[in-house]
Amino acid sequence: MGRPNRATRAAITQRRADAIDLKLAGVDWLTIGRKLAADPAINSDGIAYPQGYGIDKCRRGLEPPSNKRLIELACKDVSKALIERATALDANTDELRQLMVERLERLFFTVYRAAIRNGDYHAVDRAVRIIERSSRLLGLDRPVRTELSGPDGAAVQVETAGLEELERLINLAGGGAGEGDEG
Repeated sequence: MGRPNRATRAAITQRRADAIDLKLAGVDWLTIGRKLAADPAINSDGIAYPQGYGIDKCRRGLEPPSNKRLIELACKDVSKALIERATALDANTDELRQLMVERLERLFFTVYRAAIRNGDYHAVDRAVRIIERSSRLLGLDRPVRTELSGPDGAAVQVETAGLEELERLINLAGGGAGEGDEG
């Protein structure tokens, strides 16, 4: 069958965007499937959705997709669209991160010269802060290991509590379950 042409890819992208919009609006999967179906006989609007679900079957005059298949196709579209959006967001984030690194480098060289030439302590402080920010932005800092300890460095004692004990503690704290809640 081959790779779809540009118009077909654009229609599929639009269908996926419509599927996400419908899901965000709280529409159930079957309704999304029917709204985006290619066959007017099962499309909830009674029209052929461009590059809709079951387009190949519709063109050949075959039976339209079942309700189960429409649900599967709607789920698949939303999933693919979310992955595509996340990929685009990652790419945009990488570009923005690079832009910020370049800005910090420009700032760094300005204050670095003042720090080295003049021994300006304020410039030294600014240079160090720019280095710290660049390191965080680029992920160069190692994670800090944090340990919790009890009194005098001893191990923290962990206790388990049952539901009754938790409810008692909540009531002691003044946040009794259901207090102040209406409806």
